[in-house]
Amino acid sequence: MSTIARILLFLCGMVTAAHFLRSGGPWLALAALLPPAAAFFPRLLPRPLLVLGALAATALWTSLTAHLIQWRVLTQEPWMRLAAILGTVCLAHAALTALLMRRGEADSMNGAAWVRTAAFILTAAILTLARHKAPVPLLLGERFFPASGPFWTVCFALYAGILAEWLLGPQSARARSLAWTFFSLVFFVQLALGLAGWSRFLMTGTLHLPVPALILSGPLYRGEGFFMLILFGASLLLLGSAWCSHLCYFGAWDDRLSRLAAGKPRPLPGWTCRLRAAMLVLAILVPLLLSYSGASGSTALGAAAAFGLAGILVMLLYSRRNGVMTHCTVWCPVGLVANLAGRMLPWRVRMDDGCTRCGACVKACRYNALTPADLDAGRPGLSCSLCGDCLSRCPHGFLRYKLFGFSADNSRRIFVALAAALHAAFLAVARI
Repeated sequence: MSTIARILLFLCGMVTAAHFLRSGGPWLALAALLPPAAAFFPRLLPRPLLVLGALAATALWTSLTAHLIQWRVLTQEPWMRLAAILGTVCLAHAALTALLMRRGEADSMNGAAWVRTAAFILTAAILTLARHKAPVPLLLGERFFPASGPFWTVCFALYAGILAEWLLGPQSARARSLAWTFFSLVFFVQLALGLAGWSRFLMTGTLHLPVPALILSGPLYRGEGFFMLILFGASLLLLGSAWCSHLCYFGAWDDRLSRLAAGKPRPLPGWTCRLRAAMLVLAILVPLLLSYSGASGSTALGAAAAFGLAGILVMLLYSRRNGVMTHCTVWCPVGLVANLAGRMLPWRVRMDDGCTRCGACVKACRYNALTPADLDAGRPGLSCSLCGDCLSRCPHGFLRYKLFGFSADNSRRIFVALAAALHAAFLAVARI
C-alpha cells in the first residue's frame, strides 16, 4: 500500500469514526477504527474489503453532505463553507477508493483476499439479521455492554476472514482442528458458567442436554422445539455434511481424541455400517415410543443422558485407540443423516483419475472415508464430512473440492468462505 493511500486510509477512517461517535454510536465508532488500524497493519483487512468499505463511506458522506446542504438551504442558513468542508471529505474518500483500486495497489486482490472478504461479509450479514430477529440479545457481549452488537459483529466477521485465510493455507487441517476445538471450548465453558449461576452466559435459561446427536430425537419426543433441527437443516443446505467437521461442538472432542492414537487411522470393520444404520433407526423409534407411551420427562432425560455418556465412552475407548472418529462415524445418528443429505447436495470431494493410490490421504482421514475399498472405487466413502484434511496431504493434487459449474480452485474458495462464515456465526451464538 502506498504512503498516500495509508495516510488517506487513516484520516478517512478517523473522520468516519468521529462521525459515528458524535452521532451517539460509540460502538460503531470503535468498529470504524479498523481501517485506520489497517493503515499500519496492512494484513489486518483484505484489499477488496477496504475498497468496499471506502465505497460505502463515500456514499455515506455524499448522502450526509446532500442532506445537510438541503437542510441549510431550507432554513436559509449559510451552506457554502459546509459544502466545501464536507465536499472535501467526500473527495478524500473517493480518492482513497481510486487509490485502493489502482493496478499496483490491486496486486493483493487475489483469491485469498476475496475469500476473506466474502467470509467477513457473510458473517456480518448472518449476525446482523439474527440480532434483529432474536427476541433477546444474541451476542454475549451485548449482555454485558448494551448496544454493542455492531462492534461484536465486526469482531466475529474479522475472525471469519482470518480463519478463511488459514483454511486456504498449507496448514489447513491443523487450522480447522484448532478452530473447531476453540469453538467447542467456548460453548462448554459458557455452559459451565451458566450452570454455576451466571445466567448471562445462557441464551434463554431453558436447559436441555447439549448433545447434537439428539437433534432428531428431542423434537420427536417433545413434539416441539424445532429450532436446532431447522438450524441443522439450513447448515446442511449450505455446507452439506461439513456440519460434522466444522460446526458440531461435540465432534471436536472426538477429533482431538482420535489424534492421540499411534500410527495412521485404522479402518473400521464392515459391520459398523449396519450398527450406524441401527443407531439412526433407534434415534427415531425410541423417542416416538417414549412419547406415545406417556413416559415422563425424567425417563426421557435419563435415556438421553445415558446415550450421551455412552457416546463419550465410545470416544475414550475406541476413537483414542484406532485413530478414527468412531463416535461421529458409528455412534452419532445425526452424522449419518448429514452424510445421506450430503449425497443429494452439490458439494463433493473428488478423486481424479490420475490417483496413484499411494495412500498418503488415508493417514489424514479420521472419518473412515478413505479406506482401500474407497480408493479402489475412486471416491471417498459415505462417511466423508468434507473436512478437507486429505486435500493438503495428497502429494499430486488429485483430491479437490467440487461444486458443479466451478473450477476446483473456485469450488474450494466458495466452500471455505461459507464454512468460515458459518463457523464464526455459530461461535458468536454458542450458548444454550
